[in-house]
Amino acid sequence: MCFFSRLTLSVSELKRHYQADPLEMDDFEPTERFNGFAHPLTPVIANDKPDKIRLFGWGLMPAWASDESFRKNTLNARLETLYEKPSFKPYVANRCLVLANGFYEWQWLDPKGKQKQGYLITLPDEQPFAFAGLWNVWKQPGTGLLVPTYTIITRPANELMATIHNSKQRMPYILKPGDEKAWLEGAPPKEPAEILVATPVNGPSSLG
Repeated sequence: MCFFSRLTLSVSELKRHYQADPLEMDDFEPTERFNGFAHPLTPVIANDKPDKIRLFGWGLMPAWASDESFRKNTLNARLETLYEKPSFKPYVANRCLVLANGFYEWQWLDPKGKQKQGYLITLPDEQPFAFAGLWNVWKQPGTGLLVPTYTIITRPANELMATIHNSKQRMPYILKPGDEKAWLEGAPPKEPAEILVATPVNGPSSLG
């Protein structure tokens, strides 16, 4: 799964790396750890404006959702069931890149699940990357406020992540840089980035 991400690049660094113009990002600050359950606004590139970087809220809101509490259910979307789940099926053509340069996962250290070790997961050189995502702009009942939202797609864990995320054995789908444009244009997912580095964060039971 992926509930905690990192993006420590400035707006100007994001613009240079992704060759896209930031749009209404005056409030963005590089952040060591985004907590998905707080539904933060984080930078994305969506396929309706692939030359723009915008701030969308984490946790996809389907059109039929009655209130924003539903978002806790849609932080992640399993790749294998995108076309089956009512929350995601209508939006499989709404592709986005969720920009990051790391994410956090926890490894259970004992069979009873009482102690865990946190890890920061990055590319070997800590370069920026993109999670494959889906998006939707939800219209808030009553107010008519338009709320742009997204979900991060997950896949079965590779060897490294199966060792770390040893309870669910899932991981976010990290696109290779050469596949980002194809993802936005609707191509089927290709081989994801596999070479990752896991760095322990503090001591056991220190994160969560």
